[in-house]
Amino acid sequence: MTIHSTHPFADADPDPARRFRARVGGAVTLWTAGQGGSRAGLTVSSLMVALGPAPSILALLDPDTDLLDVLRDDGVAVVQLLSWADRDLAEAFAGTAPAPGGPFRQAEFVDSDHGPRLASADTWAAVRLIGEREVGWSVEVEVVIEHVEIDESEADDALLHRRGRFHRA
Repeated sequence: MTIHSTHPFADADPDPARRFRARVGGAVTLWTAGQGGSRAGLTVSSLMVALGPAPSILALLDPDTDLLDVLRDDGVAVVQLLSWADRDLAEAFAGTAPAPGGPFRQAEFVDSDHGPRLASADTWAAVRLIGEREVGWSVEVEVVIEHVEIDESEADDALLHRRGRFHRA
């Protein structure tokens, strides 16, 4: 194994749009849905919040993920902000790190009407699917925010993702 001072795949992808996206970066969220044995989750950083009378979240999801299937079936999910301490969990739900027994066994989750919620996440939203469309190689989902919990103290410890790496806020 060789230790590199730079990202080993930094120049491997010549697609300029993909390289631009990597530089935008953003907060890392964990989307979870389902009940019992049909739980699914995915780490998502490609999202935005749209304010208005019915505040919504627009997010890009991989069309092949289990999360998208469960979200379509149940119509509801939980979107939680991850903190720096959750970076291993983010990797497990992204499918880029081992998760013996599955990613839901890597942390404690609380069942809710909208799906499993990470017990340690103090900032989260309960959402309902209201629309979707294909955008590029992704599915853009629009979910309306039905409930929000905010922990003001968590703001300085947010997990960020930029250029293929996690960063502390």
